[in-house]
Amino acid sequence: MSGVANVFVLGLDDRNLQLVEGLPGLPPCRYHPLLRREEIMSDAHDLPRLLEMAEERLCSAGAVPDAVIGYWDFPVTSMVPILCHRHGLPAPDLRAVATCEDKYWSRLEQQRVTTAHPAFSLVDLGPERPAPPAGVGYPMWLKPVKSYSSELAYKAADRAEFDAAVAGIKHGIDRVGSDFDHLLSMLDALPPEIAAAGGRACLAEEEVHGHQLTVEGYCHQGEPHVYGAIDSACYPGTSSFLCYRYPSALPPEVVDRATGISTRVLRRIGLDRCTFNIEFFWDAERDRLDILEINPRLSQSHAPLFAFVDGAPNLQAMVRLALGLAPELPHRAGDFAVAGKWHLRTFRGDAVVRRSPSPDDLARLHAEFPEAIVDIPATAGLRLSELYAQDSYSYELAAVYLGGQDDDDLAAKWDRCVQLLPFELDEEAIG
Repeated sequence: MSGVANVFVLGLDDRNLQLVEGLPGLPPCRYHPLLRREEIMSDAHDLPRLLEMAEERLCSAGAVPDAVIGYWDFPVTSMVPILCHRHGLPAPDLRAVATCEDKYWSRLEQQRVTTAHPAFSLVDLGPERPAPPAGVGYPMWLKPVKSYSSELAYKAADRAEFDAAVAGIKHGIDRVGSDFDHLLSMLDALPPEIAAAGGRACLAEEEVHGHQLTVEGYCHQGEPHVYGAIDSACYPGTSSFLCYRYPSALPPEVVDRATGISTRVLRRIGLDRCTFNIEFFWDAERDRLDILEINPRLSQSHAPLFAFVDGAPNLQAMVRLALGLAPELPHRAGDFAVAGKWHLRTFRGDAVVRRSPSPDDLARLHAEFPEAIVDIPATAGLRLSELYAQDSYSYELAAVYLGGQDDDDLAAKWDRCVQLLPFELDEEAIG
């Protein structure tokens, strides 16, 4: 690499481009979009075709790639190492990425080095009426071995809810399962359990409780490094996120234990040259940590939070790794002591969005809170069921990133933002 580095980004979007462009701590970079976000996130996408399209555009770009990166979930997480290996660029091993991606495979590796995980087992979807697996008690969560954004994740407290969850998963599992089957077919010598299960399998896990914590970091030269911990709060009585808060307010010794568990697991899996985030539950009453899931990517949802508090987004670590450089992230050099991503949701069911915030509404919000970053997926005229990658129990109308000097300041800003973001939903329009 000499001069300006050509960095190709799968699903490049304006918000993250603004965060990373010209960022101190990076060599001069020119960021090229590689596949549109809509192409990557389409319900009709297929992995072989996406790889073919990406390869065609790389070859016709008129610039030799110095890095290929992506911050979205599957299939982007798996496309990055495939494309990088084809072009001789630094990247994680595809097998290690697939091990993290596959919830069942990941659990099998976790249990070899830690007890910090719930009881789990596959559900046999073959019978007309599948049965709950032995060794996993109610309440439990059912989910495909590969999904994203809590899509097709269902809680079951009894047999009736188990049957309903299985029906929902059977109905939607092919949307990601067929692509994940293709990914697994690209790997040699799969473990027998993974080869038998395939990409269309369903996992049952006993419910774990507590405070949700995410550790973010990177693996470089075979060694994991954690650079931040984020708290996740849900709407009361639900599993739907209300807010991500950085930095974590949990006791430092809990974060240190989560860091140690993460290090052991990632060494076991062999992830390298890659960012990661690992989600945990901490049960304060039992002082117990349980891994929820491992993601072989950073969370782009956290990027503005790191920028607000530390002075640079976590995207910097991703770009440096992709260029073969060790990450160099600032710490507590931002303008705020605390930051949050807040989620405005509806739990009422499907509806047509009759009104969403206008440019004037957003201008008023930014006049009060200049640092605010606002995403509005639920735009006027859209059906909520058309929104991409929603959880199984709510629809996200908007998300707002805010910085504050303390938690009270942050919460007060969010309360005011809710007042400044008008939505009107028409449930009668759904026939």
